[in-house]
Amino acid sequence: MLPPLQYIDDDNGLRALAAQLARETLIAVDTESNSLHAYRERVCLIQISTRSADAIVDPLTIGDLSPLAPLFADPNIEKVFHAAEYDVMCLKRDYGFRFYNLFDTMIAARVCGIKQIGLGNLLADYAGIQVDKSHQRDNWGQRPLPKDSLVYAQMDTHYLPALRDQLTARLTELKRLEMARESFDDLCKSRAAQHNFDPDGYWKIALSHKLSPRETAIIRELYLWRERVAEERDLPPFKVLNDKTLVALAIDQPTNMNDIINTHGVGGSNGRRYGRELMKLIERGKHATAPPQPPLEPPADPLQVEVYAALRDWRKARAAALDVESDVIIAREALWSISEQMPATPDALDGIPGLGPWRLNAYGEDLLRIVRRFSRRGSA
Repeated sequence: MLPPLQYIDDDNGLRALAAQLARETLIAVDTESNSLHAYRERVCLIQISTRSADAIVDPLTIGDLSPLAPLFADPNIEKVFHAAEYDVMCLKRDYGFRFYNLFDTMIAARVCGIKQIGLGNLLADYAGIQVDKSHQRDNWGQRPLPKDSLVYAQMDTHYLPALRDQLTARLTELKRLEMARESFDDLCKSRAAQHNFDPDGYWKIALSHKLSPRETAIIRELYLWRERVAEERDLPPFKVLNDKTLVALAIDQPTNMNDIINTHGVGGSNGRRYGRELMKLIERGKHATAPPQPPLEPPADPLQVEVYAALRDWRKARAAALDVESDVIIAREALWSISEQMPATPDALDGIPGLGPWRLNAYGEDLLRIVRRFSRRGSA
């Protein structure tokens, strides 16, 4: 049975809640955003639970979210999330919050070697709780929110403190708590999410579908048009037309309304709304100058590739010994940086992102040994 939910929708209520939370040593946090329903997503709910109470903060009705900032930045208050990275990135983007002392139940589960790491799976396995996940695609920007949606949001944080306790005990038993904490600390450094549109993003679509230069010119017109419409209508671009439909239009190049409507993914409603404009865009693309190929990434140095492969094999063996996924040991990006920089000393290794004190102590000599093997060969 869930406790009564506090719904905080004004500044006075938030200040009072923040004062209560400042006396806690642990709070559980989650967010809900409207990325499936708006052109520029934003955080629409912030759920916060203690060990005895649950609250939902409504950022759409509260003018000043700054009372939460000291809580997230306080190293004496542990913030428990599940799959924290995106929540942290969005909260940094929308409100400029800083984070210290996080615990991520998903990362903790991965470090423990647990294979089913979704929150629903973990709660079922560790707490015997069945969570209704049917509200994941709800429009969190609508007001008022249905009661069922609020219950779903409340459950996302209500059980996290207890789950955190069980995973902490398991990490301690496995002697992996410090390893997990280092990954939690890395989460605090996550960059703020960005609202960026890449005007050359059509190339990813064109290259993955092996479009001809003429088809690529058409899909460029469609891609840029879709972004303008999405912004005007405050919709995610895929809700105007998805990528597969853009490809179908570029390949089929329909010239009448009937063919537009029958193109995969268009349909009658979109055909009537956009059909004539789509035909104009297709015609314009047919006669446009073919876009130049995007610049290719320079090929990696062959020695660097060999070093990376050796580091990857080492990581795979380490992961197998602990029965965890390889990136739990060290992230791929860190391995690539090592192969690029070829550090020769512990101090040089220390400057590589993703290698904190625990990993340097546990794996530093192994990593340097691999690098030295190739360094000697390169200088021979």
